[in-house]
Amino acid sequence: MEARKDRRMKMPPHVLSYVRRLGRLPAYVYDLPGLRAHAEAIRNALRAPSAAGGPELYYAAKANADAPILRVLDPFVDGIEISSGGELVHVRRTLPHARLAFGGPGKTDQELRLALDLNVDRIHVESPHELHRIAALDRPAGILLRANLPFATSGAALSMSGPFGMDEDALETCAKLVSERPWLRLHGIHAHLASGLHAPAMLDLASRILDWALPWLRDRCGITEPEVNVGGGMAVDYTAPDTLFDWRSYAEGLASLTPPGVRLRIEPGRAVTAYHGWYVTDVLDVKNTRGDTYVVLRGGTHHLRTPVTKGHDQPFVALSATGAAADPTQRATLVGQLCTPKDVFARDVPVPPLEPGDVVAFAMAGAYAWNISHHDFLMHPKPDFHYIDD
Repeated sequence: MEARKDRRMKMPPHVLSYVRRLGRLPAYVYDLPGLRAHAEAIRNALRAPSAAGGPELYYAAKANADAPILRVLDPFVDGIEISSGGELVHVRRTLPHARLAFGGPGKTDQELRLALDLNVDRIHVESPHELHRIAALDRPAGILLRANLPFATSGAALSMSGPFGMDEDALETCAKLVSERPWLRLHGIHAHLASGLHAPAMLDLASRILDWALPWLRDRCGITEPEVNVGGGMAVDYTAPDTLFDWRSYAEGLASLTPPGVRLRIEPGRAVTAYHGWYVTDVLDVKNTRGDTYVVLRGGTHHLRTPVTKGHDQPFVALSATGAAADPTQRATLVGQLCTPKDVFARDVPVPPLEPGDVVAFAMAGAYAWNISHHDFLMHPKPDFHYIDD
């Protein structure tokens, strides 16, 4: 297979060489050397001298918790954020010594006991009721209270309000409860309020969180060395795959906002792993219906739900089964095999002349892709999984 020229995305040579040798499709292909270099670059940016040490970096496992991914990231992160008992068991088995933070609403009693059994470093408490249940376990627990603060943020892809975190009254209730339970230790505040923001907006939001959290923790709770977790949500632009979040300016900005004695923490997920996964499949049919061209691919959004979830065209590279290469000369909609008009990877995009047997590799499939998809709809075969680590 030879890479067709594509204005939207380029495939690294070592990935292209691997993809050429693939047999069964569809398949996920993860570029571990690329991920390793990306994670190291993030770590270096956060630890740059101008960032004065930088924030602690926890990886949000919900983005992609595959064991090879976690093992690549382990040397570059301070811990892992997990959001279920299943993630907890999996991550603890994969990385036995990792520091873990347990977030998410709706934790069960079984999950809370498991968190203490498996030495979770922090539990992000979502409600007074959840805190009462932790207290009833009568065991030492380190906690952050998750705050749902009334800060409007323009341009956010998601606003994490509603069931996430607590308002000021509920936070006061929790502070009082902690003060009466000496086996519970309140370390600080967790406030992941929005996702899909670039560095300037992220810094503005972090500034407002710190301006609220630090006086409350010190004056109301008597915490002299507080922790503040401002979450993740760093922007990933699927229309511009070469545009990365500005980690250096973000770290420098956070350093200027963070007073001495404050431990700041961030929890990125998508912005860490999205760029180093590919969903590779092949063309089954090309058809024209009422003036529109549709390229029907093996698989579908039951394997790669990201474009449907985010409402974008997934970037891709077209490969030829014959070795011929061509520029995009027409427009087409790339769809899967599912019996729904929502099974769309990319709508009305420039494509080269495609025919059955040609291969399409969707980029930026390393986060919220396979793991967020509805795998069993129509019971099609599941993809294979490949981890390049040469």
